[in-house]
Formats: sequence, C-alpha cells, structure tokens
Amino acid sequence: MKRLLRLALAALLLIPGVVRAETKTVDVPAQAAYLIEANSGRVLYAKNENARLPMASTTKIMTALLAIESGRMDETVRVPDAAVGTEGSSMYLEAGETLTLSDLVYGLMLRSGNDAAVAIALLLDGSTKAFADRMNAKAKALGLSDTHFVTPNGLHDADHYTTAHDLALLGAAALADPVFSEIVRTEYRRTEGSNPHTLKNKNRLLWEYEGGIGVKTGYTKAAGKCLVFAAERGGLKLVGAILNCPSMWDTAKRMLDDGFSRYEVRIFLAPDTVFEIPLAKGVKKALSAAPRSAILYPTEIGGNETYRVETTLIACAAPVWAGQTVGTATLFRNGEPVASVPIVALETAERAGFGYYLRRAAEGFFG
Repeated sequence: MKRLLRLALAALLLIPGVVRAETKTVDVPAQAAYLIEANSGRVLYAKNENARLPMASTTKIMTALLAIESGRMDETVRVPDAAVGTEGSSMYLEAGETLTLSDLVYGLMLRSGNDAAVAIALLLDGSTKAFADRMNAKAKALGLSDTHFVTPNGLHDADHYTTAHDLALLGAAALADPVFSEIVRTEYRRTEGSNPHTLKNKNRLLWEYEGGIGVKTGYTKAAGKCLVFAAERGGLKLVGAILNCPSMWDTAKRMLDDGFSRYEVRIFLAPDTVFEIPLAKGVKKALSAAPRSAILYPTEIGGNETYRVETTLIACAAPVWAGQTVGTATLFRNGEPVASVPIVALETAERAGFGYYLRRAAEGFFG
C-alpha cells in the first residue's frame, strides 16, 4: 500500500492557484511560516508567507539541487584557493585537496559548509556571480517569483531574499529528486579523497522527530534562525519553512504535529478503475481505459469539506495505442479543482480496414 501511495502521488497532476491556507491552529513565533502537503500542494498553514526576507543557509537547498542536476556528482574536484576560509559555517576544506562533487554536496548540506558552496559555484560556472544567475534561472523555472539569489551559501546581501512560501516550494521540489532526498536524510558521512572529512548532519529533526526526512538549517544575524523541514507519515509528506524563528526546532515540531493530527490521505479514484469508451472505426466497438494513477488527496479529519470526482472522456476513433491519453479525471474540493490525472487506454485498438468490413458483410449475407 505504501508503494501504491508513492507511485500514485508522484503521478498526480496538481491544479495551480486553488490551494488556500487553512485556519491557523498552532502558535508560530516566526516572522514568516508556511506548511504544505508536498504531494498534493495543499496548504496547511501560512503566516506572512509572501514577505521577502533573508534566508541564510537554507539557500544551499538550491545550490545542492543545481549541483545534482549538473550530472557531475562523480567528478573529482580540486578545491580552489577562493573557496578556502569562507566566513561562517564550514566543512574546513583545504586548498588543493581533492574530493568528489558528491562529497562537496554532502558537506554543503550536512555541515552547512559555506566553503563547499563556493567550491561548487566555481566548479559549475567559474564564478559565484555566474552561479547566482543559474540559481535565479532555476527559481524562475520553479515559479518562485519572490526569490532572488546573490550568493551560493546565503551569506547576507540586501538583494538575497526569498519568502516562506517560495522556500517551502523549493524544499518540496528538491525532495522530489531522489539523490537530494537521500543526502538530506543522511545522519553521518565520511568523505573520501585526499583529505577525508567526517560529517554529522545539523538537522536535529532526523533524530528527534518520527518520520523526519530533512531539510536544511540556516542562521545569520540579519536572517535570524531559519529552517526548511520535512517529515513523512501515513502517506502524508509535509514540508515547511520558517524564517526568523528563535525556537525553530520546537516550532517545526509543533507545525508538523498539527498537520499530521489534522489531516489524512484519502483515495478518491483507484488506479484499477476501468472505463469503457465507445470506439469508432475500430475492430472493437469499445475501448478499455483507466486512470494513470490513483487520485489521492489529504483531507481534514472530521472536516465538512465536500469532494467529487469528474471524468471527461474523449470520443475515440481507431487506431488508439495502449497508454494513449483518452480522458481526464479531476478532483474537486468545495467546488474547486485541486488535482487531476489522465485516463489512458489499456489496450491498442486497430482500425477496421476493408477486409474487416468485407468479412462482416459476408457474415451477414450467409447468416
């Protein structure tokens, strides 16, 4: 059942622009906060979520994601002088030492190495400025309209900012990458190379919260304590962001507790549901089809929301190929669409040719 939940949620098409924050039920002493169910996009909590604020080392989520997407994780890196001694948190790189890009990313995310961030930027783009351009292009592609990067590590700059909304969405997008997800849930790592480093993850939720799976801490004097956090339980995958929150660990736990206690995943359309669609010009007169995945959605426990699933099937004429989209199933919550999955043909239906009609005519003539 857990595998079914993962596969179905991964295939679910989210409907943008219709999710809304629910009633605040937990005290969040942060300047800004946002909590979503990542698989569905449902907003569970929001406070000052669109305020542009500094985000400190939570910046490194984007740096790590871009390093992974470069396809160069196994490449051996020689640490440049410019990366050594970067102020703030560090994995204590030495000039000229060699290690893989993968180990640099582990040092970036577990130890929050500002030096690792610079080394990654220089490897991928030759300068931190050029790498920031890459970061901003990715932010635009992800729809993070209130985010702007200047540095790869989050050291303070007046033009380096995000929102709790954008940061939670970035965290959810990064966690969808299996390599990123594996890195941020790793508790300890021993790097290889010319100067091995022993790394311990700074994210206390991995030890202190059931189902904790990441993501990244951050702190500067200007930003205060910041945290992107995530946990999975019972088919729910909650991802949140808090900015400038003195009690960030306790606050993250309370937000997660609130989300898990108030919501549960329901199956609204099973993947083995079969539809029969009339078929024109085919050897067969009907075509079997089914949802490409289940429709799963988090619902409020004991709530009074209304849900319905509507299916739209396309009038088909042969030939039709197995796997071809022949319709859509859409879930509505309180009258608004919140999720959709394609309906696909389960079989290939050939077009009826001249020989087929000749045989039919002969069958009719001879009885």
